[in-house]
Amino acid sequence: MLDAPSVTPGTSAPRSRRELREEAARLSRSAARDEVLSAPAQPVATIPAAFAAPAPAPVPPAGPIPQAGPIPQVAAVPQAVPAGPKRPKARARTAPAAPTKPQIGVAPGRPRRSAKHVSRTTGAALAITALVVGTALPAIGLVHAQDGNASTTSAASDIRAQSFTASSGVLPDVQVHGTFTATTPTELSAMQAATAAAAKTGVASIAKPGQVIYPMAAGSYTLTDGFGAPRTGRSHMGQDFAAPIGTPIYAAADGCVTMSQESYQGYGVSVEIAHPALSGSNAVSTLYAHMEYGTRAVQVGECVTAGQFLGRVGNTGWTVGSCLHFEVHINDSAIDPLAWLESNVF
Repeated sequence: MLDAPSVTPGTSAPRSRRELREEAARLSRSAARDEVLSAPAQPVATIPAAFAAPAPAPVPPAGPIPQAGPIPQVAAVPQAVPAGPKRPKARARTAPAAPTKPQIGVAPGRPRRSAKHVSRTTGAALAITALVVGTALPAIGLVHAQDGNASTTSAASDIRAQSFTASSGVLPDVQVHGTFTATTPTELSAMQAATAAAAKTGVASIAKPGQVIYPMAAGSYTLTDGFGAPRTGRSHMGQDFAAPIGTPIYAAADGCVTMSQESYQGYGVSVEIAHPALSGSNAVSTLYAHMEYGTRAVQVGECVTAGQFLGRVGNTGWTVGSCLHFEVHINDSAIDPLAWLESNVF
């Protein structure tokens, strides 16, 4: 059953239940406004919309609300919303500070020296050192004569004391293979020439450059007619070395060929050599005659060394048997070749 409209005494018209509720709400709001206005002003925090609590929905009264007279119109005052809990602000992360190198400072009151000042100081120190050394060394070098003699004698005695002679028992056992000699460039050239000649003729030299030797190898000949032996119409001018045909003949000393012929007067196949190294103030030459045809190994202008192969024993020219006719000339005059050989061979 619907409730009858309430009539308040002294009013001109009855009000409905809705009007009564709205009036009650206005009164409630008015009372809240008076309470806010009477309270001291406090700062109100602004809350973001995301964190604001929703406004509570109006709840209707449980029982009938008596009607009242006309409610004066009051402007609506916004209701203050209590502030919610504040969230702590996140601390900004900062990078750790980089370690700094310790600064080495100069002690206060001690000014830092420049490079120019240091170099000037060093130069002065070196100059002083050179001056001291230059002054001290001459003084140290001054030694009395007797002190010098004493020092020399002492040094000599020390040397004698330190000398050492090894006995034959501790010497190394050295085996020597071949013959070794020191040669000059001239001797080396002569040896090379002799080696080349030996390679050409196939007959090795029997002496060293600079020697004087017999013109035939020992044991290969027999001495027969000597210098001055009688001959028809004249005397014998040389020394005969009797040997079988084909026996090698060698140069008696270093020299150069001045004559090389297959037929030379009564000498037959002959070779003549001049020896400037043995001449001195006199010209010395040697002659090799009665050689076999076609065996001459040297020509005019060629230089030979002692022991170099010249040809082979033959029976050419005026001869009574195979032999080497050997002559020695001093200033173009024949001398006893056997006496010359005995005086010069080494």
